[in-house]
Amino acid sequence: MNAPTPQQSPTPTSLYEAHKKIYPREVEGRFDRLRRLAVWVLLGLFYLLPWIPWDDRQSVLFDLPARKFYVFGLVFWPQDFFYLTWLLIIAGLSLFFFTALAGRLWCGYACPQTVWTDVFIRVERFFEGDRNRRIKLDRGPWNRDKLLRKGGKHLAWIVLAVWTGFTFVGFFTPIQELAGKLLTLSTGPWESFWIVFYSLATWGNAGFMREQVCKYMCPYARFQSAMFDRDTLIIAYDTGRGEPRGPRARSVDPRKAGIGDCVDCKACVQVCPTGIDIREGLQYECIACAACIDACDDVMDRLDYPRGLIRYTSQKALEGKESHVVRPRMLVYGALLGLLMVGFVVSISMRTPVSLDVMRDRNTLYRTLADGSIENVYLLRILNKDTRPHIYLLSVSGLDGIAIETDQAEHAVGPGEVYSLAARVRIPADVARGSQEIQLQVEAVDNPSLTARRDARFLAP
Repeated sequence: MNAPTPQQSPTPTSLYEAHKKIYPREVEGRFDRLRRLAVWVLLGLFYLLPWIPWDDRQSVLFDLPARKFYVFGLVFWPQDFFYLTWLLIIAGLSLFFFTALAGRLWCGYACPQTVWTDVFIRVERFFEGDRNRRIKLDRGPWNRDKLLRKGGKHLAWIVLAVWTGFTFVGFFTPIQELAGKLLTLSTGPWESFWIVFYSLATWGNAGFMREQVCKYMCPYARFQSAMFDRDTLIIAYDTGRGEPRGPRARSVDPRKAGIGDCVDCKACVQVCPTGIDIREGLQYECIACAACIDACDDVMDRLDYPRGLIRYTSQKALEGKESHVVRPRMLVYGALLGLLMVGFVVSISMRTPVSLDVMRDRNTLYRTLADGSIENVYLLRILNKDTRPHIYLLSVSGLDGIAIETDQAEHAVGPGEVYSLAARVRIPADVARGSQEIQLQVEAVDNPSLTARRDARFLAP
């Protein structure tokens, strides 16, 4: 009898696929030019805005300790917080509008992760060469050439990352003051922390994590399908025209040979920053950068085939059905977005840098004076939201014979100051009856356009 053989333990299998570095190939084309333009504009605004002077101060500065937010000629205070809410609503609705229109346009052209990753990849190409040279360099042994190229790349990345962190903090601390502190190594603990934090975040996200942020960390990739429909413009491969794919001589007519226009060159895969094959259909990893369109159009041009094997289209159009870019949901999104943007601009343009708060004195509803007139007392707060001091006058209207009295005729309020005072309002006895509406107004002596008005209730027997 043969002895039983011991059972072999099963080979363990990993549930997670090991990360494979992606080496996107450089591509040129009309969409690449649009991406470069977007990078120049967005990074130019980010890096230059803090250095632009405006009225003896920084053009864009969020001064948190002073609770002032400067945006060119405008100064916002905590009382203007609703403008931020308004902007967030506009941004959210814009995301719905542009996603329903043409997919992940934000991801492909304006997302900070995409913008900085594109810059870091271009720096990498400068030091390490094109796609094939980078692959060969990573697979080769460490030597002097590899050490110099890798070291130069990371040094440039760190400089760019530190400059990014410094610029970001420069939106909250005056950047020239921050630069002086940095040169003398006298930055505060919070300034130092945020410079280091955003430098490391930029270096890590754009240099190492790259497409992993888009694929695994960004929630937009997960819920974008809820904003798509079959008329949404997406980047897609025309299966009906491209299949069956395969290599062929340039002189071969694909129609006579019974093959599609796709030569299976994999150029669309090699240029993709997330490493997907667009020919496998719509995938959540696609960030709609359109690099595959530029690569495929270049191949089609060299083969004298018509462009558009990979193009912006809709699922309906790929199926040969009539597609409508302008549809009810787009009209609703567009109308709401337009109204919000117009309302925001109008509100900003009509905004005056002074506000008035009115509260009744809760101790006494009203008082009857010796002459029979009725008096109400109000607690007022004047907020001067301008950058200069102003002298304000108070007035009241709404009823015959109404008058207002305060301890001072004029009230000097400094920039950003909240000035509190008590005001006594009187009306004749023959006019006073029950609860009546009045208007309290504050006006700057040196600038009558700085006016704020509030309604109040006057109480009488």
